[in-house]
Amino acid sequence: MKKKLISVLLTASMCMALAVGCGSQSSDEGEASEEGESEKITFMVPDWGVPTDEQLAAFTEETGIEVEISEVGWDDIREKLGTAAAANECVADVVEVDWSWVGEFYAAGWLEPLEVSEEDKADMPTIDTFTIDDQVLAMPYANDYRLAYYNTEQFKAAGITEEPQTWDDVLEACRQLKSTGTVDYPFAVALNAEEKTATCLMWLAYTMNGVVWNDDGTFNEESVMEALKYMETLINEELVAPEDKTSSGMDAYMRICGGTASFLTGPTSFVSRSQNEELCSVVGQITPILVPGKDGKATQTMPLPEAIGVNSLSENKEAAKTFIEWYTSADMQKQLNETNSAIPTRNSVLEELINDGTIQNSGAMLEQAKLVSSPFPNGVPSYYAEMSSAMYNAINKMARGELNAEEAYAEMSGALEELLNE
Repeated sequence: MKKKLISVLLTASMCMALAVGCGSQSSDEGEASEEGESEKITFMVPDWGVPTDEQLAAFTEETGIEVEISEVGWDDIREKLGTAAAANECVADVVEVDWSWVGEFYAAGWLEPLEVSEEDKADMPTIDTFTIDDQVLAMPYANDYRLAYYNTEQFKAAGITEEPQTWDDVLEACRQLKSTGTVDYPFAVALNAEEKTATCLMWLAYTMNGVVWNDDGTFNEESVMEALKYMETLINEELVAPEDKTSSGMDAYMRICGGTASFLTGPTSFVSRSQNEELCSVVGQITPILVPGKDGKATQTMPLPEAIGVNSLSENKEAAKTFIEWYTSADMQKQLNETNSAIPTRNSVLEELINDGTIQNSGAMLEQAKLVSSPFPNGVPSYYAEMSSAMYNAINKMARGELNAEEAYAEMSGALEELLNE
């Protein structure tokens, strides 16, 4: 996969000159550094992860390290990093690492392993997502994990007085919401041919059965089939909106804020979205709860966090590591929540922000954060993008009536076997 990936990146980009390089210094600059000039590093990150000028100035004052920001769109980061690496060039000393990229970056050798204390690992469960072969490859800075939400007023209107504990409870509640005319399409879920649809199947199987893949990388057929059939039931009984099949995953999620859906398992950002009157027409009605499971509440949930790592081609690795340690520290997590609305990846910080009222109407947010674990038994695989594509395309075909659950499973399972054999 490594050779295949690099070849594709070379063909697509032709190794053009890069606008921003690493903070390596010439010999003259090295002499200047000895005379007191600050060491410099570059940080490539999407807009949502950019620190403020004041924060960067404080870091420079504390460490003597200057940081040049390379703000790059999320979709472009992988290509820029790969193109540069193929030419043996460093695009930036510190780079954004999405949870879904870590296996690919590890296989390509693009990330420098990090040393992380056991204390930090315990406080930041999402580190597990960025760990492969016992190596921590990036530090998570913005948390996202699957949390459930339900509209308490709509449930009461339909005669449902208790929050759902299991996925069967959710299904029965949705049937009652629909049959009473309370809500036509009570379950919000991504079904379009896009990444969010694949992750919906992952978290559903994971929260149902605690497993998605076997140790050999193949799908756990029993678990994945159960999740697919659950989604098929929602579709066949018209408990999901027709537009969910073609609209973006975020638009599908947002139906709960528009009052056209009563239940959602979705991003942690909906804790705040559901309280924002500009985004939500049913403010005060939505409660965050623990994700349901098979026999009770699920004992695990899937994380989808953002992280940063050190470029293996950096000539300033120690300075880059110092920056990452600062950027993901408890103090900066508090600051980034205030300036960038980032959900802390440190549970100690999340608990503090909930207890002091900074994060309001948190419901089960903190309790759910303590149940975060990666569904990938061997870490996120290098072929994740191709596997995800096979998954969401098969699910979308099922949603549109072209495949049943068994056929959708056969299609995605066959695609995965081909990837495993490459």
